[in-house]
Amino acid sequence: MLLTSRMRIVTALFVSVVTVARREKKTLGSAVPAGGTTHCREKSGVPPVPFAKLGRWPILGAEIDPTQHNLGVSRQMAKKTIDQIDVQDKTVLMRVDFNVPLDESLAITDDRRIRMALPSIKSVIDRGGKVILMSHLGRPTGGEGDEKYSLAPAAKRLSELLGSTVHFATDTVGDYATRIAKSLAAGEVLVLENLRFNPGEKKGDSEFAGKLAAMADAYCNDAFGTCHRKDASMVAVPEAMAGKPRVVGHLVAKEIQYLTDAISKPERPFVAILGGAKVSDKINVINNLLGICDAVLIGGAMAYTFSLASGGKVGNSLVEKDKVDLAKELMAKGGDKLQLPVDTHCGDDFGNIAGCNKKVVAAGEIPDDMEGLDIGPETAKKYADVIKSAKTIVWNGPMGVFEKPPMDEGTKAVAQAIADGDAVSIIGGGDSAAAVDQLGFADDVSHVSTGGGASLAMLEGQAFAAVDLLDEA
Repeated sequence: MLLTSRMRIVTALFVSVVTVARREKKTLGSAVPAGGTTHCREKSGVPPVPFAKLGRWPILGAEIDPTQHNLGVSRQMAKKTIDQIDVQDKTVLMRVDFNVPLDESLAITDDRRIRMALPSIKSVIDRGGKVILMSHLGRPTGGEGDEKYSLAPAAKRLSELLGSTVHFATDTVGDYATRIAKSLAAGEVLVLENLRFNPGEKKGDSEFAGKLAAMADAYCNDAFGTCHRKDASMVAVPEAMAGKPRVVGHLVAKEIQYLTDAISKPERPFVAILGGAKVSDKINVINNLLGICDAVLIGGAMAYTFSLASGGKVGNSLVEKDKVDLAKELMAKGGDKLQLPVDTHCGDDFGNIAGCNKKVVAAGEIPDDMEGLDIGPETAKKYADVIKSAKTIVWNGPMGVFEKPPMDEGTKAVAQAIADGDAVSIIGGGDSAAAVDQLGFADDVSHVSTGGGASLAMLEGQAFAAVDLLDEA
């Protein structure tokens, strides 16, 4: 039976803002609360709309009354920000996303996530407050080798960016961390060791959360990339701090503002581009977007499951045979709105794409000894034409194996079409964010997310407890 989800219109498109277009034709309203910094600019014809004044959302000509539909996070999006609370001589426990990439020498290779947290940190220390930062990094197992997941490099880099001393605790809720937290002076910053070194973080443990909560006078969530999780630092900690200020930081606030300015009333045509390997990963995404978009373009390996459902030949392509009936239901529901590839670029050796035998065939005609690795040129042209006429675009998932030329051509064609158009374009994190960055289009789209899991969860229409329980503005 096809899984369904209620149409949480605004939540479905709450997407992280990291890279913003430098071109005047792709601009947006202010996306940061007072006191913050932003790379967003006003888009002509899309004036900022305070969330509290939004009452109805148009969907394919219909109006949706938010009081009659479960819109998840969108019903609770007007949250108090870090700039709106008194922090003088107060300690703010701030959840940030310092899950940065490290090389073999444990040097940070991309400090963007640390830089994104600076406005919220500075909002506190510049006003005489004290900040305790908590984050995870990687996936420690509790065994040998976990030391490579230490947040010490992140603390060092933050100190360099701030131009001041940043204290680092080698534990999270132990005596050392507690002692430093109590000794912080106004304007000082403490970074706790990796939250996931404590099993209580992933378990959402209330005892662990209570120890963290006891360190501070206020809580701030500035970690969009983990807003879809129910880890202790995201949910149990703010729950334990009931009665104290619980607010969003600048990064999360930007998402809320962007949501209300541009996505609650998308300019049409509204086009979604969905790629990736598995239909099962994006059941609810496809289902939700079919209800609100004017066209949904399918690429990536999941296209071959749809091809198989249509009776096509898929060769050695990655398919989910147990999801064929599901694909049929989605095609029946989507009708002409759900657009599938008309040709496929395939090869006979995934491990050696550059040197293997390759050919372009009609969709559903992949030879037995080959597998589909990218959309074909006719599909790329067809999708580009749809994209160029769009006014709002959401893209989650590449069209093929973009890391390995020439199977990057489909993804590149889609990115180029977005760059050439004048639509508000939102890249939903994960592989699609990596693709636009690798292919050089990051500055030619409106927004690129670093929160792949969070953006996908929102495209599915999930409600986020980590946001819902924070203080209303």
